[in-house]
Amino acid sequence: MSGDTWQKFANLRCFYVYMYGHPGKKLLFMGGEFGQWREWDHDRELDWHLLTEGSHHKGLQRLVQDLNRLYRCQPALYEVDFDPHGFEWIDCHDWQGSIVSFLRRAQNPNNFIVVVCNFTPVPRYGYRIGVPIEGYYVELLNSDAGLYGGGNLGNSGGIMAEPIPEHGRPFSLLLTLPPLGGLILKSATATGAA
Repeated sequence: MSGDTWQKFANLRCFYVYMYGHPGKKLLFMGGEFGQWREWDHDRELDWHLLTEGSHHKGLQRLVQDLNRLYRCQPALYEVDFDPHGFEWIDCHDWQGSIVSFLRRAQNPNNFIVVVCNFTPVPRYGYRIGVPIEGYYVELLNSDAGLYGGGNLGNSGGIMAEPIPEHGRPFSLLLTLPPLGGLILKSATATGAA
């Protein structure tokens, strides 16, 4: 990862949100869950001491724990991994902003989550994405949370959808995207919401 230590960890946290949100099964090599600096070596134990040397490694470990918990409790992340109905791009064309957004759906298509990733070190304020239904969207996970070693930039735990069409959808969210950050949101009113 490029950048200073904070950027390296923020970038990795954002990538993990993207990976866990994207279809397909997940693979992490040992040590990846806490950001081990050196490559894994079968002749040595993992560098567990890194978890006592600052908050970045501990924060990354906490993020992976929370992503694993979300993966288990959100059917939209695993039920239809290999079916086109389980994935929809919201916007994959913002190459200038380096931002991608997509929906993941469970077998019940009304049970969905929204994933948004900002792959630049620049915060984005007032970033609009289209969503399929109205109501309040809970921020299930923000990779920039202080708990994970981030700067706590986000949407105060959730945001209300507005009746402003965007990306071919009847409603939209006006989001604050943290730098090198990933968000996972869920409609509080959708069928199957947890």
